[in-house]
Amino acid sequence: MQQELLMELEGLVSEGRNPRTAEIDTLSSEDLLERINQEDAGVSEAVRRELPTIARVVDRVVDAFNKGGRLIYIGAGTSGRLGVLDASECPPTFGVPANMVIGLIAGGDRALRHAMEGAEDDEPAAAADLRGIELNKRDVVVGLTVSGRTPYVLAGLKFARTVGASTVALSCNPDSPSAKLADFAISPIVGPEVLTGSTRLKSGTAQKLVLNMLSTASMIRIGKAYGNLMVDLHATNDKLEARAVRVVMQATGCTANTAESALEAAGMEVKLAILTLLTGEELSTARQRLQAANGVLRAALRSGDDKSNRTTKEGKLK
Repeated sequence: MQQELLMELEGLVSEGRNPRTAEIDTLSSEDLLERINQEDAGVSEAVRRELPTIARVVDRVVDAFNKGGRLIYIGAGTSGRLGVLDASECPPTFGVPANMVIGLIAGGDRALRHAMEGAEDDEPAAAADLRGIELNKRDVVVGLTVSGRTPYVLAGLKFARTVGASTVALSCNPDSPSAKLADFAISPIVGPEVLTGSTRLKSGTAQKLVLNMLSTASMIRIGKAYGNLMVDLHATNDKLEARAVRVVMQATGCTANTAESALEAAGMEVKLAILTLLTGEELSTARQRLQAANGVLRAALRSGDDKSNRTTKEGKLK
């Protein structure tokens, strides 16, 4: 078994020894950091090469969202933590339910803070975790594994296929086992790490960039942004309340006092506050218009009469 595993690792790009950092332990702090930074510089280009596939996955996720489906990340170790991180940030950023984007990690919540390396080999746990969230055919499952061979993730992708869910493999090795299992394979090849096999570095960065794209682009496509403004954010603390006021000001050109009043009247619903200010409509009418536009602010603005199309200080967003 060990010999077989050694042979597998030998063939992985992410496990190779980087000749550019072979003597990194002899460098000064500044030179060491320069070398790390040089290696990181190529990550974005590796992700860029995967944009066509990432775009196809975004389209699939948007379709899933529109049909009541969910985006589900499943991974182990650093990959799993990155999935949980991205999922946990969607509700406050985009105002979506907590179960719309879900992150599953081998070993459960304890694995978020403590290394549980053995958990990645627990294949039955993957199916159990997916059953626990009632995975169904409307969902999209993204398997996160740098090597492309993590047993927990492979088992998760196999189970997802049995229920008819769409599957995506995100790895940093070409032609990986996970890629062969999935409907879509996103494989940014960032090469050997600064520290051999420490895939929390370049590989982790590449995964984070892709996850940023998947969730952000999908949310924008379903109307969670107006221009580049987060108009569905949940103002759950002082900072976010201030950000909500600022978003209303930026979208309408109004004063802070006006924005605060509009938000208070709208129950802190940023899109509704913006719509009332841009159209001058009563709250109930604006709410109906927004609902008719499926919550898409730009569509709601375009659906009204000439009054809603008047020029504002931020009219270029319309």
